[in-house]
Amino acid sequence: MELLRDLITPIPCPPEKKPEVENLLQELYQIGKSDDYLSERPGPPFNGQARHVRARAIGKRLSEIGGLPLMLYAHRKVKRKLGANLSSHLEYAWIDVGEWKHY
Repeated sequence: MELLRDLITPIPCPPEKKPEVENLLQELYQIGKSDDYLSERPGPPFNGQARHVRARAIGKRLSEIGGLPLMLYAHRKVKRKLGANLSSHLEYAWIDVGEWKHY
């Protein structure tokens, strides 16, 4: 159902921001593949709570552009592309970013 919704509904952001959002999504995928969004211990590129610093910054920017709907859209895209395990790590990494809660 979510896949169909994302295919039919455009990215929930202003049209002029779509290229930026697509670039942010690509970067988010790369972070998930190379570093993960969480770590077992703090230290670069992770903050003191072992959450990926850049992934959190991307979440903040997505929130600024399109709020919670855009963050949820990005999360669904990560889940489809990288799987449920990494998407659950992203959920925790984004806690307290914008309106994000654990979904």
